[in-house]
Parts: sequence; C-alpha cells; structure tokens
Amino acid sequence: MSDITAAAPSGRQLIQGYGAHKFRIAGEICHGSVIIFPEMTISWDIAAYDDITAASLAALADAANDVEILLIGCGAQMGMPRADIRDYLKEIGIVPEWMDTGAACRTFNVLLAEDRAVSAALIAVE
Repeated sequence: MSDITAAAPSGRQLIQGYGAHKFRIAGEICHGSVIIFPEMTISWDIAAYDDITAASLAALADAANDVEILLIGCGAQMGMPRADIRDYLKEIGIVPEWMDTGAACRTFNVLLAEDRAVSAALIAVE
C-alpha cells in the first residue's frame, strides 16, 4: 500500500481527517469549525455558511502578511462566493477560494506541501 499523505515542510499542520463535526489536524482533534494556518489552528464559531461575516474572519487580518490564499470550506456543499466577504478579504490582501469543506481540506494539504501562504476557514460537517 502506498502512503499518499502529502509531505509538508517541518512544523506545518496537515489536515488528517474531517467529519462528525470535528477535524484531526496534526494529530489533534478539533471539535467544530476551525480556521487553520500553516502553524496553528483556532476555533471558529460558525455553524453554517450564512453565518460567515467579515468579523468572523478577523483573525485573518492579524495574519494577513502571512496569508495569500484563504480556502473557505462552506460545509457539505460549496456556497456561492459572497461580495461582502470577497471585498473584505481583498482589503487585507487575501484571495478567497470557495469550495465544500472536504475539497478545502484536501486543497489546503496540497498547497501546504507546496509551501504556499495558505489558510483555511472550515465549517465542520457530519
């Protein structure tokens, strides 16, 4: 059997699993939605795509110099890109990419392995 786990630079957090309203990130279980950066994960008090606001993404403003791409994991299905979120992120220099949470987890790992300046805001799924 081949190991398909992406190789990430040392000290980076890979997403190892998701579902049942939790994530396994770098060997740790995180319950509920999260915002993940290459070197840390924070809780994100969002249960549904419509709950996302610029204020809920405030943690990204502090890390804006270290993040170029934000993957927005919208839950079980991709949500439509929203102008208010796109405009806020543009102001702080971050490019958003909307997708379902599973795709965002996989894409985060790939971009992390490429040593890209990526973050992901992930809504927990069943």
